[in-house]
Amino acid sequence: MLTLLNLLSAVALLIWGTHIVRTGILRVYGTNLRHVIGYNMSKRWLAFVSGIVVTAMVQSSNATAMLVTSFVGQGLMALTPALATMLGADVGTALMARVLTFDLSWLSPLLIFVGVIFFLSRKQTRLGQLGRVAIGLGLIILALQLIVEAAHPITHAKGVKVIFASLTGDILLDALVGALFAMISYSSLAAVLLTATLAGANVISLPVAIGLVIGANIGSGVLAFLSTSMQNAAGRQVALGSLLYKLIGLLLIIPVLDPLVHWLDGLDFSAQEMVIGFHLLYNTVRCLILLPSLGPMARFCAWVLPERPLANGTAKPRHLDPTALVTPGLALANAARETLRMGDLIDSMLEAMLDVLRGKQTAVTQEVRRLSDDVEALYSAIKLYLAQMPREDLSDQDSRRWAEIIELAINLKLASDLIERMLRKIQQQKTSQRRSFSEVGLDELAGLHTQLISNLRLGMSVFLSADPESARQLVREKRRFRAQERRLAHAHVSRLQRKIVQSIETSSLHLELIADMKRLNSLFCSSAYVVLETSDTGALVVDDLTDITHSP
Repeated sequence: MLTLLNLLSAVALLIWGTHIVRTGILRVYGTNLRHVIGYNMSKRWLAFVSGIVVTAMVQSSNATAMLVTSFVGQGLMALTPALATMLGADVGTALMARVLTFDLSWLSPLLIFVGVIFFLSRKQTRLGQLGRVAIGLGLIILALQLIVEAAHPITHAKGVKVIFASLTGDILLDALVGALFAMISYSSLAAVLLTATLAGANVISLPVAIGLVIGANIGSGVLAFLSTSMQNAAGRQVALGSLLYKLIGLLLIIPVLDPLVHWLDGLDFSAQEMVIGFHLLYNTVRCLILLPSLGPMARFCAWVLPERPLANGTAKPRHLDPTALVTPGLALANAARETLRMGDLIDSMLEAMLDVLRGKQTAVTQEVRRLSDDVEALYSAIKLYLAQMPREDLSDQDSRRWAEIIELAINLKLASDLIERMLRKIQQQKTSQRRSFSEVGLDELAGLHTQLISNLRLGMSVFLSADPESARQLVREKRRFRAQERRLAHAHVSRLQRKIVQSIETSSLHLELIADMKRLNSLFCSSAYVVLETSDTGALVVDDLTDITHSP
């Protein structure tokens, strides 16, 4: 019992070390990995190679699968290159299995020692996260040593021999057991390495080991498909294609299995080396053979799992990938992109309100309400997404970005509510009281409204780029807007003194709309101060007197 417990704990340590390496690499190079996967992926060979490289870095084909399916689900990557990347991931995990079988016992204590020092001393920096990666690599090497030591007594256990003796080389049964190994350990890499260890200890025969390796690949495909159950159809199509390719590989090797086993038996290598070598050879040949079939496979997966229309008209978040939460840089970028979508919706609401001001009320009210509901849905999704990020693990820069995103999301939500109230005021004035603005007053409101939309767009650009010069321009535009707002309020009072009837009838609404636009402008320009405070406090002083006196 103790032997089995030692073996299970060693496998668990291997899985944990792989997890630490994966999360550390993603936290340091998450954005760069996204670029590697997404750049120039129209060429399937580049996509194939990128899958090998990324999997070698994150130590797990499952991690690559989660990245690729999320990119496809967000529309950042097409299905065909995504399938090529998944084939490359299979080759990448086989390469890592070969590397991890070398005698690296001297490296484990060194990596753990150095990694702990850097991680504890500089936890929130890139160097600290690289220390985390070193710890994970050290644990992986240590776990492999423990697996070998724990598996040695198994060769003398009669009960274990009886269990493995039931595996007589039936490829389908062995593949099923191998798939279960991979699913239980949540890693095909761990399952393959354990199989190689058992083969090296003569617990299982070479034909059984080959079947277990093939099954481990299938198990990783099943894991990837199950992990995409909550994603949209595009993400599930990638996982389905990868799983089908693994099943096709099983069908392709059945006719040549016996000659292959005889050929491997004739080689002058240990059983462990032959298992690892077969894993690399099998995945490489299988992926190269299936690479030309990417187009038909993509069409088949799209036919099996077509995109479903939304059940209702409420906007759904497109970029809030849950698998990116372990990588703060990626998660914050996703939240920022979704916040920009909120800004686009606010832009559409302002355009609709301008139509109401000018008397074009056909279907506008319903449209604005729908847009407001969409803003509410995205705001709730962004808020919950950011709440799932552990703030204590964020660097100072990421913490500032986190606060900036949530602040802008709140401001846009407040702007949405304010625009909806403004629309109700205008409609009440025009329908129930049957009053309309004077021609001059309407032109003034429309001009101020146009300036407001311009500031919203500039504010979203500043939020995205964090450019100090654009932020200073936004501060100047805010001051110009305030000067314009005061000038228009004084002009309206002048019309009241001249006793213009339309101005008198709509006076209260006119002044309220100007005040509401002033509040909206403050909400839209808030991102400028965040940028200027972090870049240069002196930039907050904009000593340009023309900004105050200028009026468009």
